[in-house]
Amino acid sequence: MEEANYNPEHHSRRHKKLNVWMVATILFAAMLIFVLFTGVSVTGQITKNSAAKNFLNFANAAGVTATINNVNSLGNNLYAINASINGQEGILYSTKDGKYFIPSISPMAVSEPAVSKSQSPANTEVVKSDKPVVELFVMTYCPYGTQAEKGFIPAIQNLGSAVDAKIRFVHYFMHGDKEEQETYNQVCIREEQSAKYLDYLTCFLEDSNSTRCIKKVGVDQAKIDKCISSGKAKEYYAFDSQLSQGYGVEGSPTLVINGAQVSAGRDPASMLDAMCSAFNSAPGSCGASLSTTSPSPGFGTSAASSGSDAQCA
Repeated sequence: MEEANYNPEHHSRRHKKLNVWMVATILFAAMLIFVLFTGVSVTGQITKNSAAKNFLNFANAAGVTATINNVNSLGNNLYAINASINGQEGILYSTKDGKYFIPSISPMAVSEPAVSKSQSPANTEVVKSDKPVVELFVMTYCPYGTQAEKGFIPAIQNLGSAVDAKIRFVHYFMHGDKEEQETYNQVCIREEQSAKYLDYLTCFLEDSNSTRCIKKVGVDQAKIDKCISSGKAKEYYAFDSQLSQGYGVEGSPTLVINGAQVSAGRDPASMLDAMCSAFNSAPGSCGASLSTTSPSPGFGTSAASSGSDAQCA
């Protein structure tokens, strides 16, 4: 992601905004304790997606840059929203009637189990076939989805035409308009300029700079524009969305092999092992030695400090 030029005035304003959130955390702490422990129930509950949208609108109105990682239910009265606020990850809370936010911007580790959903139990026995169909369902801006993609790409490149592999997209968005737009970009490249898709995605996973990667890889921007304006992008995404719902996908990433959800590590070697276990007769490429180091969540090329099975859900 490109870094903005340093501006002392902007820097000062940013810290004033952060201080406002910190003060609000203290002021609303009593409210949080009251709602959690008094047994008071809220009525007219909104959905998790609505809670996420409400917060993004709230943040935008306050002049704060925010993205949503995931939303989890906390008892009968609250949603816990794992968000990034001006680059700092943390948790804030929404009452389930959608009327109040209780903010917190304490820095959180990206793999903190209290703020991320662990991957749902998947089939331990992979369905076998002569040419496995392998599908990785992600969100374009989910840090755990991008982590899985970085392990998935080397594995499918190693297997080549021995597998029918595709990166697909889950049936909902959680990271604002930029995620929806990038999803349309990617489905158009995947379906209409497929030879360039993995090169584009590898570049995008470095810094999320789509414009740079389109130019670097030589993707035809005019074809993307036509794909989106004609409605084809939404048709391609609708097909992914239907598959996602049909498979019972509940988070990004979710690995599906031969129609069944499968658990696998996110390093290239583990991804390769999961795919190779689905062959009736494994090809020689299954003997390749790929990296056993798990990529880091989010964008960038660094390695993770530890493994993670968390999802954006």
